[in-house]
Amino acid sequence: MRLVMIGSGYVGLVTGACLADFGHTVTCVDKDAARIDRLRRGEMPIYEPGLEGIAAQNVRDGRLSFTTDLTGPVKEADAVFIAVGTPSRRGDGHADLSYVYHATREIARALQGNTVVVTKSTVPVGTGDEVERIIRDERQSRDFSVASNPEFLREGSAIQDFKHPDRIVIGVEDEHARAVMEEIYRPLFLNKSPILFTARRSAELIKYASNAFLAMKVTFINEIADLCEKVDANVQDVALGLGADNRIGSKFLHAGPGFGGSCFPKDTMALVKTAQDYDSPLRLIETTIAVNDSRKRAMARRIIQAAGGNVRGKKIAIFGLTFKPNTDDMREAPSISVIQALQDAGARVSAYDPKGMEQARALWTDVAFHASPYEAAENASAICILTEWEQFRALDLQRLEKLVAQPVLVDLRNIYSEEDVTRFGFVYSGIGSRSGAPMHIADLAAARERLVEAV
Repeated sequence: MRLVMIGSGYVGLVTGACLADFGHTVTCVDKDAARIDRLRRGEMPIYEPGLEGIAAQNVRDGRLSFTTDLTGPVKEADAVFIAVGTPSRRGDGHADLSYVYHATREIARALQGNTVVVTKSTVPVGTGDEVERIIRDERQSRDFSVASNPEFLREGSAIQDFKHPDRIVIGVEDEHARAVMEEIYRPLFLNKSPILFTARRSAELIKYASNAFLAMKVTFINEIADLCEKVDANVQDVALGLGADNRIGSKFLHAGPGFGGSCFPKDTMALVKTAQDYDSPLRLIETTIAVNDSRKRAMARRIIQAAGGNVRGKKIAIFGLTFKPNTDDMREAPSISVIQALQDAGARVSAYDPKGMEQARALWTDVAFHASPYEAAENASAICILTEWEQFRALDLQRLEKLVAQPVLVDLRNIYSEEDVTRFGFVYSGIGSRSGAPMHIADLAAARERLVEAV
């Protein structure tokens, strides 16, 4: 089929490349000429494992192309996907739909034939109705369809998620849209991926409800982790027991510094605002947002306490800046709040991230960025692991102990066990266990005695 993807950001680019890989002819459109030039040269503007190879192959095979011109491709399209950003609107937290509606008007002026316009962007309930109204006003014709097809891609594993999805949600209001969407996703029938057809408004709500529930699950286990530290339990054991219950499941039960990224923060807020507009408040989600926001700065206080209670003038090394591994995305990353709080306390921050350094440099001019974790750790009064990149799972702790000013490791992702770290002379602080209760550097003498005894 002939498909057009309006927006060549994370969702549009991954979706367009994967649909082309299925055999469709896909044109990705973006107003950013510099971005389109990069894509034509084979340069990916985002980091996503596997994306560059899939895009390059389909460009060579003539199924994937990039342009700033919307009119030509839309005229010939069987379906046009709107995959532009819907950031939080300044001032009130509602989803900013200005990009969606602007794209809709441009699409409406170019449409010819019975084309299906698909909202791929994450949008509040009722947005499809407004998209339909705009097109009808522009065209004075009903010879089109509007569908909702929310995305459920996880950054870092988006290719796998697209080709082997848990489910495909499609909201339609007519049989033509249903038939076209079935044909678009027909290649996934071979994988027996479940396709759920719903009314358009239900599909829009499924996306928000899914993200809000997962965000709530993350926040729940983080609060349980805090309780574990008070009662001398281990949150990893608790999470294992919880996750073994099929009604609950093990995913998103990993305690840490709080959720971030491009989806959970803005989508939970947008859902709360929508619910308030309909006089149906979502108290659980409102609390989830509040708890998550406060947790990030609480993690900075944990680092400060572990480093001796005062970090003014001291160097703190941060390992991992992006909100999760296998992405360069810094949006709403916990590192932003943690670093700000450390700097507010007078600390000098040095940092390393495998893929997020370029994005991070745009956020801070007063953070020292380094080419390796070992460079970042030199003369540091504490090391903090903020993102669970694979390369942090086997750090040379013996080498690090010789580099730092104070051997303190604050592991906010529970990559290591206390035993793994203290045998190299470090004071260790994890999340959700006895070791999670932040240790003071004064405890280092006892830790060193234990090390000598072990030797």
